Amino acid sequence: MSRTDPTDNTPIRILVVDDHPLFRRGLTALLTRETQFQVVADAADASEAQRRAQELQPDLILLDNHLPGVNGVDALPALREAAPGARIVVLTVSEDENDMSTAFRNGACGYLLKTMEGDALARAIRRAMQGQSVVAQEMTEKLVAAYSKAAAPSGAGAPSPGPLAALSPREREILRGIAAGDSNKEIARNLLIAETTVKIHVQHILRKLDVSSRVHAAVLATESGLL
Repeated sequence: MSRTDPTDNTPIRILVVDDHPLFRRGLTALLTRETQFQVVADAADASEAQRRAQELQPDLILLDNHLPGVNGVDALPALREAAPGARIVVLTVSEDENDMSTAFRNGACGYLLKTMEGDALARAIRRAMQGQSVVAQEMTEKLVAAYSKAAAPSGAGAPSPGPLAALSPREREILRGIAAGDSNKEIARNLLIAETTVKIHVQHILRKLDVSSRVHAAVLATESGLL
C-alpha cells in the first residue's frame, strides 16, 4: 500500500536531524505522542544524517538548516540519494527566502518554522506524506515571490493569465485560498463547502494548470494577478 494512501495505518518512520541534543529529544518526545509517528533515529549533522538515512530508509526526514559543516538545504541532494523514497521537510528558524528556495530546488517537499505548534507540525507531516508541499504560512508570500522572480524572463512584461482561463469561478476561489497558504480544511470553512469537495477541486486545478504541487499553482495564481 502506498504511503500516500490515507487509509495506511502503518506508523510513519521519521529521522530527526538537528545539531541541538535538547531540541532533538524534545521533538522526538513530541512526535512519539502520536501513535502514527515512529522516530527511528536522530542525527546531529549532515554526514550522520546521510548514514542513518541510507541504513534505515525512513519515510520522512525532518531536517534543520543550521547544521555544523554543511547546511541542511545543501545536504538535501545527498540525503535524497541516500533515501530516495523519503519525503524531506526542512524545520528551521531561518526565514530567509534564499534558504527556502534552495530547499525546494534541492528536493525538499516542505519548509516549516520551529515556532509552529506541535499539532500544526503533526498535520504538516501527514500532508507531506500524502504528497503535498507544506510551507509555513509566514513563508508563503516569500516562496511565491522567489519562484516568480526566478521564473520571470528578463525584461518581460506582466505575465498572461492564460492557464487560469480554464478554471471555473469556484476553482478560482479555491486557488486564491491555496495561494494564501490555506489548508483544504481552512478553504472549506471559508467557502462553506465540504473539505472533500475542496480536495476534488484542488485535483482539478492542478490538472488544468498542468502543475504537480500546490506551491506551483500558487505561483501561477500570483503571476496571473489572481490575488
